[in-house]
Amino acid sequence: MNFIKLVSIRNFSSSRNIPRVCIVGAGPAGFYAAMHITKNLPAVNVDIIEKLPVPFGLIRYGVAPDHPEVKNVINQFTKVAQQPNVNFYGNVTLGKDIRISQLRQHYDAVLLTYGAEEDKTLGIENEEADNIVAARRFVGWYNGLPSDKDLKIDLSGDTAAILGQGNVALDVARILLTPINELKSTDITDHALNALAESKIKEVYLIGRRGPLQVAFTIKELREQLKLSNCQTVWRNQDFEGVENMINDLPRPRKRLTELMLKSLNEYKSIPIHNDNKLFKPIFFRAPKKILVNSHKKITGIDLICNELQGNKLEEQKCVATANTEILNCSLAFRSIGYKCVKADDEIVFNSNGLVENSKGIVDNNSNTLAKLYVAGWLGTGPIGVILHTMGNAFQVAKVMCDDLKNKDCFTDKGGFEEIKKNYIKNSSPIVNWEGWERIDKYEIEQGKLRNKPREKGTGEL
Repeated sequence: MNFIKLVSIRNFSSSRNIPRVCIVGAGPAGFYAAMHITKNLPAVNVDIIEKLPVPFGLIRYGVAPDHPEVKNVINQFTKVAQQPNVNFYGNVTLGKDIRISQLRQHYDAVLLTYGAEEDKTLGIENEEADNIVAARRFVGWYNGLPSDKDLKIDLSGDTAAILGQGNVALDVARILLTPINELKSTDITDHALNALAESKIKEVYLIGRRGPLQVAFTIKELREQLKLSNCQTVWRNQDFEGVENMINDLPRPRKRLTELMLKSLNEYKSIPIHNDNKLFKPIFFRAPKKILVNSHKKITGIDLICNELQGNKLEEQKCVATANTEILNCSLAFRSIGYKCVKADDEIVFNSNGLVENSKGIVDNNSNTLAKLYVAGWLGTGPIGVILHTMGNAFQVAKVMCDDLKNKDCFTDKGGFEEIKKNYIKNSSPIVNWEGWERIDKYEIEQGKLRNKPREKGTGEL
């Protein structure tokens, strides 16, 4: 199913003394910033531009299909976008259709919120072998991201390994191990559902270089994994040596998570493994050394370095490689060690950490003729934290923007998106406005009803 073609544009004409704000990126950070700005400025025009035809970023394309409650925030974002002084323009790409300097010329403030669009790599031998899949792309594949709809993934083997132990890694494991009938009622894409229905994956390893006390996943995601039907969790006793003695010294969230792992470990010892069940196998203190491949350059396994933690105090312990290695045989592996930001425009300055250089959200305030430039969300903080963390940061930066705009005496009409579209954009793809998105939304929901699911996302280009 392709997106339906929609090209109309909603314009909101402003008086000459109302500031124009441009937000680049229609994900959580962008919408939370727009929410704060429109609530706290008595008069303002906000244009949100997005390289995809549709809004909501990682809420739409990153949240797992079986987490519909997380997506409820879309209702708040929709109310923001439906305000008469807020415009959405999809299919507009920074660095391709428009430059930062051009936006700054035609707005009074520009906020970058386009997030982290690529994944970190391992930097090991044979990492580009067949059936080594970035978790980010797998998530995009089952969530309907157009650029990932043709992802090549072979699910015909019985063993998969996930390198990384964050919440995204657990999402990947859960989707692989969830009974197909339970996925059918979610908004997972048809192409992913059909492929997973034929999957032969029986066991999934979750591999981390540190120990149980350092895992990045949270208790909610682990609890969901442990409750999966027809799936058993298999822990290794040696990974938990001495852990019980440290529990009382842990912060409460870490303590509860560790207690859940120990409880599951003890239950695993007393419950026999059923042949019909799928297996979830977390492994600690292991780091990938190289990918093992056959003559066709397809993965056959992973050579793992055995690590150990050194140091007496828990908070000071460091992960150190030993001389020991072991082989894990698998036919599929996922790289899930984090996301990274990309420089969408050559004019953007990144720091040594790969983030947009900024001070409390302010990127550039040195020009007398161009609008002040700001950054919020993962692009400025790094790809960490949950949606609430992004909300807090977006609100903080938006407050700085509001204070700056309130302190400005007067505004001349810089033209905003109308001037941008007229003078710069030579886009062969139609620009999608909010009404266009609402038509896409309606169509997806209608297609979903035919399949007894919330929606069937369009994955084609406009």
